[in-house]
Formats: sequence, C-alpha cells, structure tokens
Amino acid sequence: MLFHSTRGKDSNKDFASILMQGLADDGGLFMPDHWPQVDLDEIKSKTSFVDIAKCIVPLFTASSFSRDETIRILESTWHDFEHQDLIGIKNFHSVSILELFHGPTAAFKDFGLQLAAAFFNKVLESENKTAIVLGATSGDTGSAAIDACKNYGRIKSFIMLPNGNMSEVQRRQMSTIKASNVFALRINGTFDDCQDLVKHAFKKRDFLNNNQYLLAVNSINWTRIVGQICYYFYAYNQLHQKTNLNFSIPTGNFGNVFACYSAYKMGLPIKKISVAVNENDILHRFFSDNNYSKQFVHETISPSMDISVASNFERLVYDLFLNRDSAKCFKMFDNFPVNPIELDPITWQKKDHLFSSSKVNDLDTKKIIQETHRSFNYILDPHTAVAAVEAFDKSDENNHYVVLSTAHPAKFPKIYEELDIEINSLPFALRDLFKKEEYLHSFDADYNQIANFINRNN
Repeated sequence: MLFHSTRGKDSNKDFASILMQGLADDGGLFMPDHWPQVDLDEIKSKTSFVDIAKCIVPLFTASSFSRDETIRILESTWHDFEHQDLIGIKNFHSVSILELFHGPTAAFKDFGLQLAAAFFNKVLESENKTAIVLGATSGDTGSAAIDACKNYGRIKSFIMLPNGNMSEVQRRQMSTIKASNVFALRINGTFDDCQDLVKHAFKKRDFLNNNQYLLAVNSINWTRIVGQICYYFYAYNQLHQKTNLNFSIPTGNFGNVFACYSAYKMGLPIKKISVAVNENDILHRFFSDNNYSKQFVHETISPSMDISVASNFERLVYDLFLNRDSAKCFKMFDNFPVNPIELDPITWQKKDHLFSSSKVNDLDTKKIIQETHRSFNYILDPHTAVAAVEAFDKSDENNHYVVLSTAHPAKFPKIYEELDIEINSLPFALRDLFKKEEYLHSFDADYNQIANFINRNN
C-alpha cells in the first residue's frame, strides 16, 4: 500500500514517509492508493479491540513495516485505559453509545494519537533522529498528543491552545504536565489563529535542528485516521446482530467522520453516517445546501467542535470526484476560503446514499442531556449530545444508531452544575487536576514569538 496527495503532486509515498511528513508537499492530504478490503467474518470472530486492530492497521503499514513488526507495536500501543477492552458500549433501545473516553485523557483522541506516537518513536529510533510535535487544539487533541508522546525522549511537544473557549479541565490537562519535553502555549486568539500558526510553521520550518522531524498530530495525519477506523469495526464486532447500523458522529475537523467513511469503503456495512455539528455549521451547510464557505467561529458549550474549516473534508471531496480528480481538487482547495466550495450537482448528490447531517444549538444540546439523564440515568458530554439528537429522533427497530461518545462529561463540569446534574465519579485522568500547578507559556498570535520560543527550548 502506497499513498498520494489529494492535490496530485506528492505520490508513491510509503507509510513511514506519510507518517513523518503529515501534510503533503503540495498542501494536500495523503490518501491510500486504494481502499483495502476487510474480511467481516474475521472481524466478527475477534474477541478484543486490539485483535480487531491487528486486522486493520497492517493493511496500511506494509510498505514500511513487516506484519510482525506492526503486530508487536499494536500489542503495546494502547495503554492506561480504564476499561477492560478500551471501549464501553451502553445500549438504550435502538441506540447504542460507543464510549471512547476511557483512555488516559478521557477523550477519543487517545486511540489515534497513541498509535501515531508509537510509530513516530519506532521511526525515530531506527533513524537515530529527534522530532518536534507541533499542534493546535480547541479541546482534546493537545492533551492526548502530550500524553501519547511525553514518555518518548526523542519527541518534544509544543501545543497551542486559544485563550478562552475551552473548559478549564481541558486546559489543565495540558498545562499541568511537568515534563522537560512538554510545552503548552496559550495563544491570545482563536483556535483558527492557532491552526494558522501551525500551518505557517510547517511551511517555514526554520526552528528545526539537523536530523529533526516536524510532526503533525492533528487529524491530517493519516495514522490518526487509521487508529479511528479500528473502533468502527469494533462496533460492528459488538453490534452486527442489530438491523441496519447507522453512526451518528459529533464532528469539527471531520476526522472521525472520515474514519467512518473509510471503514465503509473498506467493506463495513453502514446504512447512514450522520454528521452532527453545533452552531459552527460549515459541514451541515455542505451536506444540506452544497455550500462549503468559511464563516466566523461561534463559541458554544461543545468547544472541540468550534471550528470554521473542517481540515479533513478535502479527503472526502477528493474521493467523491470521478476517478479521484486531483487537479480539480487542487484548484478548489487552493482557492479556498477566498472562493467557497460548491460541487457540481452530480458529484454533490453522491453523498445522499450515505450521509445525513444535523445542526444542534446549545439549548437543544442541554435538552437532550437532560432527557437522556432523566430517561436512562446516563450523562452525555455536550459533544456526544449533539450527535445524540438525530440518533434518538431517527432510530427505530429497523434502524439502529451508534452514537460516538467522544469525551467524558466530567471534562465540562460547569454545564452540569447549571443543569443540576451530578457527576458521581471522575475518570482517573481528571482526579486532583485542580490541585496541580499550571505551566503555561503565553504569546500573541505571532509566528516569530512562537519560533523564537521553540528555538530556545529545542
């Protein structure tokens, strides 16, 4: 399996190359040359998440790692999860909640980032090099990246977070890590400002030492998508007896949705993928009106979804084009966001057989949290709640919905105080968080300030 860019000028790359490169040289995102197919009977026969991952991950890594090497990595990759098999599933009539928050940072991003970090370290050891991880976060990516990489001495992590629009719990998960290779950078700006700084850094790369990589940890890195593909097949393993599986997915950057789409392309039988967003509705506008245009970010109670541009969306557009037309993709995204994206009607209508979308405001988010707690004595986090609205509305005995629960509700305590809902137990990741000292480095949204800081601490 080799990989190529959605924009056509970076191709024939092996897995290790795209792992360490992240973003393609032409500004596009890496895609597999073809969609490998998975044996569903084999998936149904497995008894653990890791065993299912052993069926999926080697399909993408074979160009750089032998199957035995990949299996050894998978057997030690996912660590410090509180659930016996990493993932919990709660069933409520025709809706299942796929709990992806049992990892060390209490969010789904532990799956993809622990996998990426393990492969990062393997390559760095083999080449005797070091790396800088540079990322931007509006919620959970930063803490998961820091946790995944902090024990690898060859990696230093510099994670940017916006000043505000993030729960204090989420911020403290990054700012209270006391390690010589971890730096939480608080930027006086929005998540988009942080993201722009990261993109500029990847173009300039002027703070790197010789024999040093700059690594991408957001979901543009294909390895993160691979880690997320695995839990869709796990859901099938656990729920394949249900009639017509549908997945309802809260999303901002579209990585989780694209992982679900990838699983579908690999043979997973899915009836519908529901793309659930909050007031930041660029994806809903595309799926409902063929209007993908950048607007201002609205602050909501589901902050990890507060984005103006969905960074993984380009992958879907590219795959929808007839014969994966990279020239057309390049022209569209190279001119975006100055020119909004609107697909030709035939290409746009391809989404109808698989995708639906919903936009949920804060009031309705709170309402579904209260209703689910009252009916089932179960607490949804605000992101999961956004996806639960369509699932509970459209599920029936012939359509089973799986809602991806992407974070533990205890990460957002103020919401539940307001709703008078008591969270009885904290995950290990969040205990004593408010007793720890914070180590935050504050900056304006200025690239030179960031580059100089990285230089001093590299």
